[in-house]
Amino acid sequence: MTSTPHAASRGKVAVLGAGSWGTAFSIVLADGGNDVTLWARREEVAAAINAERENADYLHGIQLPPTVNATHDIEKALHGADVVVLATPSQTLRDNLTTWAPFIEPDAVMVSLMKGVELGTLNRMSEVIHQVTDAGPERIAVISGPNLAKEIARREPAASVVACADEDVARMLQGRCHSPAFRPYTSVDVLGCELGGAYKNVVGLGVGMAVGLGFGDNTTASLITRGLAETARLAMKLGANPLTLMGLAGLGDLVATCSSPLSRNRSFGEKLGRGLTTDEIYASTRQVAEGAKSCSSLRALAEKSDCDAPVARYVDDVVAGRMTVTDMMDTILARDTKSEME
Repeated sequence: MTSTPHAASRGKVAVLGAGSWGTAFSIVLADGGNDVTLWARREEVAAAINAERENADYLHGIQLPPTVNATHDIEKALHGADVVVLATPSQTLRDNLTTWAPFIEPDAVMVSLMKGVELGTLNRMSEVIHQVTDAGPERIAVISGPNLAKEIARREPAASVVACADEDVARMLQGRCHSPAFRPYTSVDVLGCELGGAYKNVVGLGVGMAVGLGFGDNTTASLITRGLAETARLAMKLGANPLTLMGLAGLGDLVATCSSPLSRNRSFGEKLGRGLTTDEIYASTRQVAEGAKSCSSLRALAEKSDCDAPVARYVDDVVAGRMTVTDMMDTILARDTKSEME
């Protein structure tokens, strides 16, 4: 399925981060009628994007629309942008945003594409944005859903959730990223969307481990279902709407992450299941598996909230090298039996 950019531009959007998801979302925004400036950390990546009209490092062979242009100059990227999309690894957001904040337009809406929880502080990405920029909730939004970057970049049909505490802002952003291939829904449950997005990466790691061990659909379906229950328990304890976890930002994102070989977190888990160590996997790729970084912070957040979180706990132990994947599976099965609704 293909689509072309709308004729009339709706404004300038800065996308900060030229990895696979930032680049793919730039295509969505261009198709929605926006002029897009894509900021790349490496100057040579920005130059190559402008010269070749593709981001060969992350989305080889996918042509970028003419209204997407790249730069390594952060001031140039942010100048005049009324929407700023943040698409860096979650654990680098605070340092990056501290550098970028002086150049962000005073009324610009900041949109997080990141799916993680900050190590140490246990802050969600929207909380980090507020702390660094002092922006109010009406200027902070998140986008989350079953959005594998390569499929989005190929303009395969997909849906997502645009969440902001201010419903009018959510609707504005919905209009800015609605395209023939990308259908956004609005929500005011920023908390639920962020927790669903972060937790599904951890569950995806666990599912990948099971696949790496050679287990089949019964095992993976069981992990997906219990992982969703665990996510909902924590989200509800923290005040999220449980229906959010049943929607695109919860179940939808979880299914895509756990079922697709395109998922970095599932692939990372598969390699652990086949016997590689975390350090060996990191050394073999430049792609970031957010779940490997956030599993310890989600585990800590669950413990702080007095929430039982065995999937997060055991996945964290495997990633940290404290437990083997086989021991993880055996330990999960040996847990005391209980009611499913408990």
